[in-house]
This record gives sequence, C-alpha cells and structure tokens, in this order.
Amino acid sequence: MDEKEIKRRIKAGRNFMKFRAEDENSDFISDQQLKKPQPPLCKEKTGNCLIALSKDFDALNINKDFTTILMERKSHRIFSQKKITLLQLSYLLYMTQGVKGIRGENYATMRTVPSGGARHGFETYLIVNQVEGLKAGKYHYLPMTHELEFLGNIDHAEEIIDETLVGQKWAVKANVIFYWSFVAYRCEWRYGIYAHRPALIDAGHVGQNLYLACSALGLGTCCLAAFDDYKCNETFALDGEEEFVVYAAPAGTID
Repeated sequence: MDEKEIKRRIKAGRNFMKFRAEDENSDFISDQQLKKPQPPLCKEKTGNCLIALSKDFDALNINKDFTTILMERKSHRIFSQKKITLLQLSYLLYMTQGVKGIRGENYATMRTVPSGGARHGFETYLIVNQVEGLKAGKYHYLPMTHELEFLGNIDHAEEIIDETLVGQKWAVKANVIFYWSFVAYRCEWRYGIYAHRPALIDAGHVGQNLYLACSALGLGTCCLAAFDDYKCNETFALDGEEEFVVYAAPAGTID
C-alpha cells in the first residue's frame, strides 16, 4: 500500500468519526420516519436446544465496591484454565446485553448497557471451552428470555479460535470467547446513514461492561478489535452484510 492510499484511508477514517451540524439539515429521511416496519428487537432462536440461565446472582461472590472494581479493571491475557460456573457466565451475559424491560409495543429494549435510540444492534455469540454444565461448542445468547442457544460442536476449537482471532494464541486458554455481531438494519431503520458511528460507540459500552463484570467476579478479559471478519462470520453462519462480527473478547479465570 503506497503512502497516497494510506493517507486516503486515514482521512476517510477521520471523517467517519466526525459529526457536522450541517448534516442535521440534510434531506435524509429514515425508514422510521417513512413509517416502514420496525425490525425485530432481537434475533429469534434457530433451534430447540436451549439452556435456561439464572438471574439469581446472590450465590456469586460479587465485589460490590464500585471504586475497587474500576481500579482493579485491566486487560488479562493469561488464564488459569480453571472452569467458570454457568451462573458466572450468566452474570457476564446479563451485564453485557441483558434485557431489563421493554418500552412501548415492542418498540425498544431497556438493557444493562446504553445504546443510541435504544436500538441495541448487537447479538452475542460464544465459543465455550470450560464452563461447568455446558459442553464445549458454539452458542448464541437470547437476551429476551435470558437463555443460551446451542449452535453446534466445533472440531479443532483451538484452531478456530486462533484463526478467528488472527493468531492471538493466548486466547485459546480462555474459558469462553465472546463475539459480538452487528445487525445493521436494527440501527439503520432509525438512523440510516448516521447509524454506524454511534453503533461503534455502543460496542464500547458493551465491552466495558464485560470488563467491569469480570472485575466484580475476579475474572479476566481482554476486548479485541483484531479478528478475521470472514472467519468469524463463517464460524457463526452470518452473512457478513446484514449481520457481521464487530468485536471480540476472550474471558476466563485468572490467578
């Protein structure tokens, strides 16, 4: 890649991050304003192999001192490979994408993380390695019912993790790897050409909540922007256009 192309891409990236007030006066009209049907708030289950998750977190040893949680939060890339419990995983899932309530006639979900316009454009997929009560394999989180959906076994899981996370071999020792996909039209329906920058900001909210939830449980994580888009989408049978992975995070037990 020559220097001219590098500069062009840097400029394009900077412009993507900018917001200009004059854009508010453009002639853009969203699908919401056009009264087009609203997309579903979440993806539906694809099968019948469901695992119910508990929201009774009293049995967990949770550090509730917020300042301590913030001060102890850091990235972890070394995992002890001791198993985590299903209740611990349930806590991590609920604190990153859990649904607390629904507004209007299925207009919006109110969740444990903020989202522009309460659009919550993300879906959570997992590769599970070592979780008590779960067999290793691929999973999808169903936030409306707080359930896990088993998507299938993975042959050569370490190889898949290594490939999806572009050779970051430390990640294969994590108990579970979170992959967050973006369901684009869920946000575009309301914000159209303006949907994508706030969606990436929202992804940061999700990742930070995982950090804080892990810190509260004495677990570790490290959120990643380095991953192979094509391999991630292929792993979870995503089309790569209407839905595609935008963020990943191995998590697990630490010494």
